[in-house]
Amino acid sequence: MFSDFPLFPPQASTGAAQVDALYLWLVGLSTVMSILIAGLVILFAIRYRRGSGADRTGAPTGSLKLEILWSIIPFFIVMFTFAWSTSVYFQLSRPPDDTMDILVVGKRWMWKLQHLNGRREINELHVPLGRAVRLTMTSEDVIHSFYVPAFRTKMDVLPGRYTTTWFKPTRPGTYHLFCAEYCGTKHSRMIGSVIVMEPDKFQAWLGGDTAGVAPAAAGERLFSNLGCVSCHNPDSKGRGPSLFGVYGSRVALTGGATALADDAYLRESIVDPRAKLVTGYEPLMPTFRGLVGEEGLYHLIEYIKTLSPPKTGDRSGDAANTGGKESGRS
Repeated sequence: MFSDFPLFPPQASTGAAQVDALYLWLVGLSTVMSILIAGLVILFAIRYRRGSGADRTGAPTGSLKLEILWSIIPFFIVMFTFAWSTSVYFQLSRPPDDTMDILVVGKRWMWKLQHLNGRREINELHVPLGRAVRLTMTSEDVIHSFYVPAFRTKMDVLPGRYTTTWFKPTRPGTYHLFCAEYCGTKHSRMIGSVIVMEPDKFQAWLGGDTAGVAPAAAGERLFSNLGCVSCHNPDSKGRGPSLFGVYGSRVALTGGATALADDAYLRESIVDPRAKLVTGYEPLMPTFRGLVGEEGLYHLIEYIKTLSPPKTGDRSGDAANTGGKESGRS
C-alpha cells in the first residue's frame, strides 16, 4: 500500500495493515477536528471582531440540544476508537499457540539471538515465511527496544525481567532491526536485520550449523555444573523442592500465597531466591545473580520446562512446593 511512499516501510507482517489502518484513522480524525475547530475560531474571530457590523442582538445564552450534540458525537467517536485500538492491541499482544520461540538478549550495543535448536545469531534474525515467531527478550545492561518497522513491532527489552512480542512475516526479504530506546553513546549503531526466508530455505539454514547446543541441553549441563541436582531431587526429598512438572503449575508460598511458575517466577527464583519462599523449605539457596548470565538463565528455564512430572505416586505436595533450583526457594 505504501511501498512507494518513503514515510511508510513495507507491510511485511500480519499485524502491519491493522496498525497502519488505525494510525491513518487517528491522523485523519485529528486532521478533520483540527481543521473544523481552527476554521470556526477564524470564522468567528473575523465575523465578530471588534467594530464589525455583525448583528449581536438577541444572542442566545445557551442551547441544551447543542450541548448534547457536541457531547454525544465525540463520545461515540472516542468509544469507537477505543474499541478498535483495544482489539488491535490484544491481537498484537497474544501470540498463537504454535509460535516458534527465539531468545533475544540486548547488550550494548548488539542483539544476541538464539533458536531452540541452539543456533545463534548476532544482529541478524532468520525466520520462516508464514510462521508466527515469539521473541522472549531481556537485557544484560540497560533498557533497549526491539523495533522492526516493517512488522510494526516494537517492544522494550528490560534488564532483570522478560518481555515478549510476536509477529508473523508475510513477505520474504530483509528488513531493518533497530534499538528504539537510547542506550548510550553507540545507540545508533545497535542495528541489525530480520531475514524472512521461504520455509524450506529456512530449514536448510537452521540445520546448517551443527555446532550449536539446544537451550534445554545447555540448561541441563549448567544445572549439573552448578550442583542444583544435589538439592532439587525428583522425589522432593532434597533440601529444595522438586522441579519435575513445576513449570506452569501453581506454587504454594510461605504465608499462604501462591505463584504461577512461569518464566519470570523461575528467573526470580534463581537471582533472588528469598523473594518468594516455597512452603516447607528453608531459605538455603544462594543467589546466582552475577554468576549466571541472561543466556544461562534462559537455558536453565528451558531445561526445567522439559522436566515432566512423575508418572506414579502422589505429587500434590510436589506440585505445590516446586520452585526449584530455579525457584531458588530452598
